[in-house]
This record gives sequence, C-alpha cells and structure tokens, in this order.
Amino acid sequence: MNFDNTKIAFSMKSKGDLRNAKLLFSVIQSPATVKLFKYLTNFALKIHFPVAWAVKPTLYRQFVGGETIEECGKTVQMLKNYNVKSVLDFSAEGGSSQKSIERAYNETLKSIKNAANNNAIPYAVFKPTAMVRYATLEKAARGMELLLEETQEIEKFREKIFSLCRAAWHEGVRILIDAEHYLTQDIIDNITEEAMETFNKERAIVFHTLQMYRKDRLEYLKKLHEIAKEKGYITGIKFVRGAYMEEERELALKEGYPDPICATKEATDNSYDNGLRYVMENINSFELFSGTHNYNSNYLLAQLIEEKGIKRDDQRIYFSQLYGMSDNISFVLASQGYNVCKYLPYAPVREVLPYLLRRAEENTSMAGQTGRELKLIKDEIARRAKAHS
Repeated sequence: MNFDNTKIAFSMKSKGDLRNAKLLFSVIQSPATVKLFKYLTNFALKIHFPVAWAVKPTLYRQFVGGETIEECGKTVQMLKNYNVKSVLDFSAEGGSSQKSIERAYNETLKSIKNAANNNAIPYAVFKPTAMVRYATLEKAARGMELLLEETQEIEKFREKIFSLCRAAWHEGVRILIDAEHYLTQDIIDNITEEAMETFNKERAIVFHTLQMYRKDRLEYLKKLHEIAKEKGYITGIKFVRGAYMEEERELALKEGYPDPICATKEATDNSYDNGLRYVMENINSFELFSGTHNYNSNYLLAQLIEEKGIKRDDQRIYFSQLYGMSDNISFVLASQGYNVCKYLPYAPVREVLPYLLRRAEENTSMAGQTGRELKLIKDEIARRAKAHS
C-alpha cells in the first residue's frame, strides 16, 4: 500500500481541479499570507462586503461539498464511485443565539434522515456547542451558580443531544458527537456516556470523539471500556489528534491549571496509536472511526486489521480524512478495500468561512502537511503530462 500513488490519489481530479489545488496550497504555504487573508476576510464579513466571488472558486471549491445537503449529492455520488463514502457536516458556526441553535439542530435532524436514505453516507455528525449558547455551557462547566433560565438551557442542551441520538437510533444511522475544548468537555463526556448506554445496546449508534493530544484520553478510553462492559453496551469511538492546541495551552496558563495537552508531537502520536491498539485488541466491544491524516497511524490501523484477520470492509472500522485533504490516503485505502469516508462540510459561503479559515490555518500549522499536498499535486500534474507526451 503506497500513499504516494498519485494516479490513484487524484483519479477523481480534472486538470482544472489540480491546477486550482496547486495554486491554493502554494498560497497557504505561508502562515503570513493565511493570517492576512483571515484578517481581510473577517473585516469583509464585518462590513458585509461580498466575499463569495473570491472564496467559492478557491478555498470553498477545495474543502466544501456545497451550500446545502442537496448540493452535496453530486460530490457524494462521485466519491462513492471510488469506494469512498461521505459524512455530511453542517459547518456553519452555531451556538451564538437561540435561532442559530434551532437551525443547527434542525439541520442535523435533516442530515440524519438523508443518511438513512443513502448507503454512501454511513454516519451523521454534529458539534455539541452548536446546540447551546457557549457562555452558558462554559458557566456550567466552571461550576458557577446558574440562573433559572441558564439551568433550563443546559437541560435543553442535554435533551437536544438525546433527541438527535434517538433520531439516529430510530433511522439506524451512526452519529458522531464531536469533541470540544477541555473546559467544557466533561459535561459533553457525561451526556455522551449516557447516550451510548441508552442507544448502543446492540451496536454502536452513538460515537464519542476523543482528542488524543490530551494527556488523559488513553486512560479515559480504558475507563469507558470498563463502564461499557459493566453496563452491557458497545462503545463507539472516534479518534482525532485534536484541534485547539494553542488555545488550550494559553487558557491553561491563564487559568492556572496544568496544561492538558501532550508535551510533544511524539507523545500525541503514541497516544493516538496506543488508542488504536487498545480498541483493536478489544474490537468486539467497540466500533471505531479513525480520523487522521497521519501516514503511520493509517498504516498501523490497516496492519492491525490484517493481523487480527478482520475483513477489510468490516463495518465496525472506518478510516476518515477531511474533504480536500490527504486524498492520497483516502483513495489508496479505498482502492485496497478498506472502509473510508470523507468529512464533507456544507453551508452557505459566508457562514462556512470560519471553518475554511481553520482549514487553511491547520494546513500551515500541521508539520509538512501543505508541502506534502503540494508535492503530490505537482507529481500528478507531471505524471499526466508525461503520459500524454
């Protein structure tokens, strides 16, 4: 299995797609350029200046499936043709008002129903903080005294999560509950554990996301396993490395509590890979969604599947990468018969911009990620030129 096989990696990309991707990754190689772009974009949004004309043919085209579930249909089908499935992720920022909360909730319900009617979409997903005002959640997480209406907000937050999990269970769709910041994660852990106990009796419907750059998550994984064995349910686990490292470290310093993040990249890699090993060692008690762009972790999981004599298309185990990134991993794994899905964000252009800016920043901050993407794209352009010469 060779993740440098660009013929397979970019089999779905036209010459124009490759040119666009080359230009985009060339630009976002520079942290200074990304920082400037972020400043200008946020300023344009603030003064209601139109930005779609600049964003849609570039960042949006590379990383987003469409403005609506319906618009994503073409991309979902195209990915399916290459044995790659999709997870539709409503990526508009929510949780700032009651209106945005209701919208995010209703959109997630809609995505669950859509997944139930499309075998190319094996999971639904939602961001918990889209279902509550963050200020209220943070206040509850800090153990501060809540006003009556805030107490009701937290209860409604729990009810919304349970309602979404119940809808997923009713439709037979697995649902991924994303991870959040360290400060608010304990509340989400408790609700997710309760939901798994309720809905995961026969199979994993509810999946808990563990950010393995946290020092405590490997032990927490083992604790979850013990609780699930004791209470008789299957644990659904989604592994990611983590998305808020700098913010978490700054907050820990400011608040005066120990830094929750692994001290080095090597420690994070070990945490992630040891999580994979633990789940695969106990796979009859788990279902696994491995979300990573790391070569070694993907190779490791494929190796563990082979060593255990598990079928490559066993529905308990999925690999996943973000749409527009690491196609070389996704398409090569899929060509070898493993279960693979792409996280496919969707939302109107203006509303998905914060997500897109995070993707651009993520590419510049992930060691070697942008350079790797760019090299692979250039290699494929050269390969095609040679093949046609």
